Amino acid sequence: MIALMTLGFGLGMDNFRTSLVLGGLKPSWRTSVKTSAIFAFWDGMAPLVGMLGGGYLGSRMSTTGMADAAEAIAVAGLGGYGLFLTIRALRSPDHADMDMKTARRWLPVPLAIDNLAAGAALGLAGFSPWIAPFLFAFTTFVLSLAGHQIGRTIANFIPRIRTDLLTGIAFLLMAGLVVAGVADF
Repeated sequence: MIALMTLGFGLGMDNFRTSLVLGGLKPSWRTSVKTSAIFAFWDGMAPLVGMLGGGYLGSRMSTTGMADAAEAIAVAGLGGYGLFLTIRALRSPDHADMDMKTARRWLPVPLAIDNLAAGAALGLAGFSPWIAPFLFAFTTFVLSLAGHQIGRTIANFIPRIRTDLLTGIAFLLMAGLVVAGVADF
């Protein structure tokens, strides 16, 4: 159980980092809870699908190959959303994606793909599909909620810069660092 909790925490850190940056959009508590719940749903469903299909997926490709593909998909999602925020912030005086609807549509699946690979590995190892998905979803919810609040608090100390533009640039920077091999996702 400790191993699953540790894995859930590790897998939820990508959502924490993403939510930390999303906190720059200064979401309301309700928006933060809603976004965290959507992230948690996808982070719980992905390992369930991976565990149930682990035998099939394992025979088709290695979990290392799945992890590499998951990282590429996550980087594409982060970079695309960062580009969206940056362009929108530069073109309009209104704050880009203030209610985070676009973030809730674009980011959960790319962030959950790594959980699919983890679920496939857990399925191959014989773990029960009834514990890990719920544990991973709960961990993601808590980490994502914490990330939003910490990011929001930090953004409140940056009054003169448009935080939506800064958030878009931060997403582009995160994606660029992963592509350059400086950071891991």
